[in-house]
This record gives sequence, C-alpha cells and structure tokens, in this order.
Amino acid sequence: MTITAAYSGTFDPVTLGHNDIIHRAARMFPKLIVAVGSNVAKHPKFTLEERCELIRASVVDLSNVKVVGFDGLVVDFAREHGVTVLVRGVRTVGDVDYEKQMAVMNRDMYPQLDTVMLAPSPEFAHLSSSLVRELTSLGAPVAKLVPKPVVAELLRRFGRPVRKPRS
Repeated sequence: MTITAAYSGTFDPVTLGHNDIIHRAARMFPKLIVAVGSNVAKHPKFTLEERCELIRASVVDLSNVKVVGFDGLVVDFAREHGVTVLVRGVRTVGDVDYEKQMAVMNRDMYPQLDTVMLAPSPEFAHLSSSLVRELTSLGAPVAKLVPKPVVAELLRRFGRPVRKPRS
C-alpha cells in the first residue's frame, strides 16, 4: 500500500517555511500532494493558479510532489485524491491547539485520515505568509523569506522594482 499525504494551505505566497515542510514531508511519504486552498475569505494577493505555479517552480527538485488547487473542505479533497495523511506545519502552541481540533474534526468526517504535525526548522519558525506580505508592502527585503522563484513575482505584485542580482 502506497501512502499518499497532502500538505494543505493557502500559501499566499509560499515561504521558505512552507518549502521546508514540503521538502521534509516529501522525504517521509512516497507521494505528497501540496493542496492549495482557494480560501477567498483571506483575500489572497495571488490567484489560486498563480500560487500553484509558484509552488511548482519552488519544488522542481521533488519528483514525488504534485501541486493541486482545490476549493472546499480538505477532507473532501483528501477523499477524492486517496490521501490518508494530512501534513500540517505548526509554529506555536496556538497552532498545535488549532490543528489538534481540526485533526479530530477531519478524522470524524473521514476516519481514514490521520494528521501529522511538523514544526518548521528553527531558521524558518518565524515565517508566515502574512508577515511576508506585510514586509514586502513596507519595502523590506524578502529574498531570505521566500523561495527564489517567488521573489520577483512577489515584488511585482506589490509594485516594487525587481532588481537583477549583482554579478
């Protein structure tokens, strides 16, 4: 039996913290789907397809990872794609409490679905998409916060000049 796992989120934009979790989960599971939720309630800066493309560009080195956009409940996505493990990144105690509650609810709706929580590597523990968006909007450097394929698109989205790296 091959286990299919999914790492779900909004990823607006994908950060190095997300990328860390994706790469680590890809080593743990033979098949990993990065499930990108539409979540219009969060008023994303990037469209669903743009977020999927940015993630795809960030994980080209991972042959066992597929990126798929979805709308609705993650349990419905999991059931439809044969996912039996949901990967969640947790940075704080509040995240753990929230994810535990969601794991119990998801398992109630889809008993075959287990949840695995991963803490980010220490160098990424402070990162969140909302922090990256805020820093970008204020003109802060973001190259150390997001994967390389995301930097230029993020700067463009916020109307900031895209500078070529110095040679």
